[in-house]
Amino acid sequence: MRKLIGFLSAWVLLSMPALAQERGEHGGGAPGGAVRGVGGGHIPSRGPAPARASKENAPQRNAPPAAEHQTFADKPGHPEAPHVHSSGDKWIGHDSGPNDPHYHVDHPFEHGRFAGGFGKGHVWRLAGGGPDRFWFGGFYFSVAPYDVGYCGGWLWDTDQIVIYEDPDHIGWYLAYNVRLGTYVHVTYLGTS
Repeated sequence: MRKLIGFLSAWVLLSMPALAQERGEHGGGAPGGAVRGVGGGHIPSRGPAPARASKENAPQRNAPPAAEHQTFADKPGHPEAPHVHSSGDKWIGHDSGPNDPHYHVDHPFEHGRFAGGFGKGHVWRLAGGGPDRFWFGGFYFSVAPYDVGYCGGWLWDTDQIVIYEDPDHIGWYLAYNVRLGTYVHVTYLGTS
């Protein structure tokens, strides 16, 4: 009887972490923190295409500020943050064009340009920090103030990210979270 109790106790203790992960207590509702069709280990093969020229993103005098509360949940269950569809690599939320005042930088690339590699072949593990200043591989970045609310679920000491060049906003890069499938604008702060 003691052997049976010991065995069952050990089994319960060893099973608890796996059960917690299945319920999403370790980073999200779906495996790995992703939702159907977004994240879950998917890495886009390329960054977003430049925004198409339109009346919305063309330079205008005395133009009203962009809407402060844009909606990104384009399908039921998708995140309320800029994200990439794992089928077709569609970048949701990267359509504001080069004149978006939220991403204006007075001194683009003030700390140099990131040279650690871009895109699918360059996956980095976050090593610490937070939105104001985070790092990996000796490289330091900061999330755009306008985007800080979109990275609340990021694990700053373990998540994998991929850096893409931003084709529309000079001085910014896009940091894509492989687990969540979301991305934010980041600026390069240099190396250690």
